[in-house]
Amino acid sequence: MPTAVPDTLPTEIEEPVGGRAVEPDRPWIVIVWNDPINLMSYVTFVFQKLFGYSKAKATKLMLDVHQKGRAIVSSGSRERAELDVFRLHEHGLWATMEHEA
Repeated sequence: MPTAVPDTLPTEIEEPVGGRAVEPDRPWIVIVWNDPINLMSYVTFVFQKLFGYSKAKATKLMLDVHQKGRAIVSSGSRERAELDVFRLHEHGLWATMEHEA
């Protein structure tokens, strides 16, 4: 019995035209902003819990948030940044994401 041939067969694909170079997606950064609600010890705890940072690194980031108004706590793909922002929000911290400069 003969094998059925699909209606659509693969065709040869030409190279893209237009001279546009494809650039890789720039990394996304996650920023935690200062707020008047959360205790500094709690912010340090959240950084340790969510990102596995040492107490020293978590404390440095918390101090950046407190003294400079913000700190970059993670970077990576868009999906990872969205997840980190979501998890920070779940813990009551104010966080946003943006493309790395």
